[in-house]
Amino acid sequence: MGNVTAAPIRTAVVGFGISGKVFHTPLIAADPQYSLDVIVTADPARAADAARLYPQARIVPTPEEMFAQADGLDLVILGTPPHTHFDLAAAAIAHGLNVVVDKPFVPTSAQGAELIALASDGGVQLTVFQNRRWDADFLTLQKLLRESALGEVRTFESRFEWWRPEGFGNWRDSVSLAQGGGILHDLGAHLIDQAVQLFGPVEKSYGETANRGSDPEAADTEAFVSLLHGSGVRTRLWMNGMAAQVGPRFHVLGSEAGYTKWGLDGQEPALAAGMTPSDPAYGADPRESWGLLGVDGAADPVPAERGAYPEFYVQLAAALRGEGPLPVDPAGPLEVLKVIEGIHALA
Repeated sequence: MGNVTAAPIRTAVVGFGISGKVFHTPLIAADPQYSLDVIVTADPARAADAARLYPQARIVPTPEEMFAQADGLDLVILGTPPHTHFDLAAAAIAHGLNVVVDKPFVPTSAQGAELIALASDGGVQLTVFQNRRWDADFLTLQKLLRESALGEVRTFESRFEWWRPEGFGNWRDSVSLAQGGGILHDLGAHLIDQAVQLFGPVEKSYGETANRGSDPEAADTEAFVSLLHGSGVRTRLWMNGMAAQVGPRFHVLGSEAGYTKWGLDGQEPALAAGMTPSDPAYGADPRESWGLLGVDGAADPVPAERGAYPEFYVQLAAALRGEGPLPVDPAGPLEVLKVIEGIHALA
């Protein structure tokens, strides 16, 4: 069932927390190449919410009930905590279904390699939802690099920082390191992936992690990573949910200019507030949050590219029909996992 020929692509979303509700179901519902057929959630309040928002979808409480109807599906999207990803993805592959796995991909690179092999052997497509490749600021920086607007890039700094001393209020607060928890695994999956997309494979890595939470046995709540790319660029990454003052989202220094951007991409809060991707304002970064390009005393705002999370599913539809590559080759997230494992081994 790996290749899909007839529209629409019949889709199930497993999980209706932030991932399922904010990201996947709105993007699928907005794309006419897909039909949203099944939503899996055991939480009664979430099930009621899903039924209200998507009356055409069947709401079932368990993945087993979804898999019992697998012959009516083409694609399964896993918007569940990382420690569930391997078993659910393996089950989907065994049922001949294509799979989107949310990030973090899986807790270990060995599991990731096994899933990639299972999908290949099963003749189905497996990809990872690295949506931050379609952030407005990331697309803008990619454009500046293509245009050589900074000269030769020397250092790249990138941050995901918030002030949430009470925690995230979801699985991130309780899932252990062995289960794929911790801020390095969660946010490093985005930041390291972005760095590799921009500057190529990592030759050397170093990192520091700390647990600032109330549970001394819990996974890391703060992390710093330094990467040396084969291209010669040095990347420095910060992840922190307890930052009373946040640093710049991007700070990139080149031989001719720098680029500094503050603030996070606006697509997640827009989707959470109910904006649909068809809204003309979707993905537009307001002028006041544009990044600055130049040197001190002579830096100008750079118009932001439009954020484009829907593009992930546009590219996936083409791939499922044999008309293009996957939006994210899972080999990329697998390499990111190996970097994270190397840092944890030494931290």
